[in-house]
Amino acid sequence: MARPTRSNDWGFPRWRGYGAAREAEQVRICDRHGCDAPGNCPAPKSPNSRERWHFCAAHAAEYNRNWDYFQGLDAEEAAKREADERRDASGFQDSAFYGWGGPGDGTRSRDEMRALSVLELESDADFEAVKKSWRRLAKENHPDVKPDDAEAANRFQAIQAAYEVLKSAEERREWRPD
Repeated sequence: MARPTRSNDWGFPRWRGYGAAREAEQVRICDRHGCDAPGNCPAPKSPNSRERWHFCAAHAAEYNRNWDYFQGLDAEEAAKREADERRDASGFQDSAFYGWGGPGDGTRSRDEMRALSVLELESDADFEAVKKSWRRLAKENHPDVKPDDAEAANRFQAIQAAYEVLKSAEERREWRPD
């Protein structure tokens, strides 16, 4: 005896999508008051809590901008947690820089090459030359030496940033066991 009704998902091609059902799908609404957009971005209600808010993309962005990971912790607990996070993530620090992957002669990253050009140095300059050039340019463009000169102030900030980039790269090289 034949079945009185047929489902429409038999044979090929499949007439209905996989996992699709005929009944209405439950849609969670954004938890922000007054918003009726779908809340498809879960966010924790507090640190170490399994409870979640469900926001739309716009309100999730606002929530993330104001999120404080250390909220509700005293200074000692926050410092301990930060130290633990840094210790656990330190294994990824080696992967942040590969000398062979950058431009130039293969020993410096693109940011380091830009910093060297700001300090008016060649790509093969050592760190002593970086220090000398940084001191010279900082003295020339310091805001105390050239007050009321916005261009010199911007140049001084660029020189400071370039020095910080090269200093941190040098510290990474010294720290890395070969």
